[in-house]
Amino acid sequence: MKRLRLVTYNIAHGRGLRPIQGLQSKRSMQAHLRRIAALLVRLDADVVALQEIDQDSRWAGNFDHLEYLREHSGYPFALHGVTTRRTGLFNLCYGNAFLSRHALEEGEAVAFGRRTLGEKGFLFVETVLGGLRIPLVNLHLHYGSRAARLRQVGEVFRYLEKRHNTRAPFWGVPPIVCGDFNTSDKASDAAAGLLAELEHFAAYALHPENGRTFPSPLPARALDFVLVPAGLNVTRCEVVRSWLSDHRPVLAEIKLA
Repeated sequence: MKRLRLVTYNIAHGRGLRPIQGLQSKRSMQAHLRRIAALLVRLDADVVALQEIDQDSRWAGNFDHLEYLREHSGYPFALHGVTTRRTGLFNLCYGNAFLSRHALEEGEAVAFGRRTLGEKGFLFVETVLGGLRIPLVNLHLHYGSRAARLRQVGEVFRYLEKRHNTRAPFWGVPPIVCGDFNTSDKASDAAAGLLAELEHFAAYALHPENGRTFPSPLPARALDFVLVPAGLNVTRCEVVRSWLSDHRPVLAEIKLA
């Protein structure tokens, strides 16, 4: 029986619990990213899905955070999916990313819009574990508008539907979806909406069922999830106690039938 150990984590641009970007030096930010890397080593995941990770942003030290994390956590594969890009004096470049022990293939990043600050989106990838090809989606949804989140999960589903039409014969399992849903506790919000859409492929379950991830010092809201198709046994799912971001990471261990 194959096992996928998956972590999803919004790292808040590497700023830790500071409320505003740009209030620390590059050296201090790198030290903080090394602490995140040490946490990832301890969690021992096969695949890590990251949100709010910068590539070359003035407010985040103008260096590649993903490559820095990769070097210090020992992952051989990484893929960055930029959703916000701005050039000029106040340059920004950030989005979602994967770190992986296994090769990442068919990667594609999709932004929900064209804003040069705060744009959300998702990153699709396929990886192969023990001969089984696994499609993965790492998403980050709108933080302030339920209507926008529901439109965005519709876009994620339509994208997966197109992918399914061409790639399904190669997939060993239906897509596994994870990330920062920025969802409210309402059953009609984004997480529930995407669960309903994904029934086109299979029945899905939401993990963790009752885990609150935000804000990390005293979590009051469930924002970060892993959506797993029926037939895959989630043997462990937990919200990891950590104060290295305003979110806590979620760890899911999935047996792949």
